[in-house]
Amino acid sequence: MAEHEESVAESLLEKITEKFHGGDSSSSDSDGEKSSVVDSSAPSAAEVVKAKIYRLFGREKPVHKVLGGGKPADVFLWRNKKVSAATLGGATAIWVLFELMEYHLLTFVCHSLILSLAIMFLWSNASTFINKSPPRIPEVSIPEDMTVNIALSLRYEINWAFAALRDIALGRDLKKFLSVIAGLWVFSIIGNFCNFLTLFYIAFVTLHTVPPLYEKYEDKVDAFAEKAQTEFKKHYSVIHAKYLSKIPKGPLKDKKFQ
Repeated sequence: MAEHEESVAESLLEKITEKFHGGDSSSSDSDGEKSSVVDSSAPSAAEVVKAKIYRLFGREKPVHKVLGGGKPADVFLWRNKKVSAATLGGATAIWVLFELMEYHLLTFVCHSLILSLAIMFLWSNASTFINKSPPRIPEVSIPEDMTVNIALSLRYEINWAFAALRDIALGRDLKKFLSVIAGLWVFSIIGNFCNFLTLFYIAFVTLHTVPPLYEKYEDKVDAFAEKAQTEFKKHYSVIHAKYLSKIPKGPLKDKKFQ
């Protein structure tokens, strides 16, 4: 009888220890699952470091997206080298033709139309004598939707520019006012040395050279720009404390516009 009671007690102890260890294993499994869920929801170290990296002008998108994406951005970033080279070469030929050779736009357009119309006219009449098909001249028409979209986009940009100029003229942002004045002053100096066509060509070449170089060396450029911005803020704070803060602000500074 005593031996039977001892065997029953040992079996009960074994069941209790199995339940205890099973609970530990299940709790450890659940803890592991919870920790895995927490780890998966938490941002990775690479994402945290990437979020802290300074980007030029507060850029959060890639350079391709900043340039608008699509085919224009591909041309500026030399994704298709043949198209980019042809575009830059065409712009260079136009600049050489009108700037260096001093060919006038109206004369160029008239001479081009005369030459093209003469060739097409002679070809169309000579095709009956040489037993060849006449030239196929496509019908060119500007789509209405594209014209409306361009007009709406242009209207939006012009209204935004007028609103920005009005906001600056009311004296609400001294920093923006000084930056705009400095930019216009720089453009006025550039205008004394080159005409509009040369300025447009310089901007066109800049769009084809600066973005791809920046995309290639963006980490180094962003690091240098961060240091430069820090130094500029230090000097600006000193100038603001000594001089700019003493300038009276506009009367509409504290008014709220609905």
